[in-house]
Amino acid sequence: MTTESLKIKSLVLGLFIFLIVLEYFTPPAYVFGYLYIGAVLLTSARLSRQLTNRVTLAAVILTMFNLIIPGSEAINTATIANRVIAAIAIMVTGWLSNQNQKYQEAIANQSLQILAQEQLASLREDFVSTLTHDLKTPLLGAVETLKALQEQKFGPVTHSQGRVLEIMSRSHSTTLQLVETLLDVYRNDTEGLKLERRPIDLVKVAQEAILSLTELASTRQVYIQLNYGYYCWVNGDPLQLHRVFVNLIANGINHSLRGGKLEVVFTPKENEHIVKVVDEGQGIPDSQMPMLFERFYQGHSDRQAKGTGLGLYLSRQIIEAHGGRIWAQKRASQGLIFCFCLPIN
Repeated sequence: MTTESLKIKSLVLGLFIFLIVLEYFTPPAYVFGYLYIGAVLLTSARLSRQLTNRVTLAAVILTMFNLIIPGSEAINTATIANRVIAAIAIMVTGWLSNQNQKYQEAIANQSLQILAQEQLASLREDFVSTLTHDLKTPLLGAVETLKALQEQKFGPVTHSQGRVLEIMSRSHSTTLQLVETLLDVYRNDTEGLKLERRPIDLVKVAQEAILSLTELASTRQVYIQLNYGYYCWVNGDPLQLHRVFVNLIANGINHSLRGGKLEVVFTPKENEHIVKVVDEGQGIPDSQMPMLFERFYQGHSDRQAKGTGLGLYLSRQIIEAHGGRIWAQKRASQGLIFCFCLPIN
């Protein structure tokens, strides 16, 4: 128990003794019970709710007992009414004090939660900083070193060694891309996605994305077909929209059957362009469709066997930042269709 609490309790006890002397040495017609309200308020402001309830109960009992103690005078109806009113006033004060203490406790809890959230945000920032410095930087160094080895800058490389270096380089590049995606998702969630918009042709962006995925499609033996019959001009960020095409097309390639076909289809509709990425993969259950674009969601089907569950979430962030929508739908036959729409420029 702190020194301040002891002082408050002593003060409340002294006030009670003073009021008892006043009440019990004066005629019952003089009601001093209202003065107990000061003790109740003092207790509620500095001490616990439990002690406030005890002080309130004691004040009510002492106020009413003065009707029969010392009992030297006759008691009339007005005196009883005055003391009942005083007791009610004390009880109301105690109840309001309790409510006030509850509100103060709720405010204190909210303040603690806000402080905890601020500390969590600080930890997240530290995590991102650590991830950037301690993971991304060494990965960049490893990728450059492997590239130098492949270019035989440190001496001749045999065919088998070259294949191993190629696998290592691809693995490091994939890991680096995952780290960068994680960092981008975090920045977008905390700071918002910053776009550098200008008029661009979506078809050209799609063509560049397909070109960058030629090696992956060749490895998976998936044929990519681009279908468009007009120019699709939008006001957008070409780098970010390129990432959307890469994410959706790579997802379709990874989950298509070998020898299958993947289509990228452009369709105009009123004031927006609709882009569809159609694959011939396994598809997913209807129950998982609404969760495809959630962060870290990987599902339970073979479609989501690879990746971190961030690519589709990042794509949703980018499309929504452009004022568009993104969704998925099942094909009538085997496969899945990823769609997004953007306003026409």
